[in-house]
Amino acid sequence: MLVRSHLPGYRWFHVFRDAAIRTGVYVGVCLTLVFTAWVVIANHAPFLERFALERNIAASVILCFLAAVPIFRFLRFPGHLLASGLIAWLIFSLSYRALCMIFRGLGNRLSTFHVFMLGAVVYMILTTLCWIVATIWRARGAHDTHPNHHAS
Repeated sequence: MLVRSHLPGYRWFHVFRDAAIRTGVYVGVCLTLVFTAWVVIANHAPFLERFALERNIAASVILCFLAAVPIFRFLRFPGHLLASGLIAWLIFSLSYRALCMIFRGLGNRLSTFHVFMLGAVVYMILTTLCWIVATIWRARGAHDTHPNHHAS
């Protein structure tokens, strides 16, 4: 007989069984950590000011790579892609709002709503493209397996 032992408080993490939610939370936390490190280094490390362009490029590339994780993971499942991406971007946007309260000049260019909408629109466009490609792929697969289909 197999006995499963769970740690105390395991039921609180029951929601993380879904891969889309779990991926969204992990990506959102990673985006938050990278962005927070970027802002803290940019504001509290004046000796690195001469590497500002390189620092900004490196942080942007890391953020783009992390934001692309849901896309790579759920490329064939548009619904999971949208859920995962929006959860990740919501967590990132909320952390951006918290950082705007700490670093006063951060919100001058883009508000929290603008940051959320930028990410949400990108994820929605990519989800739509993935859905269209998946639909075409399935239609072509169904056409190839049709009994009356003759190869040209």
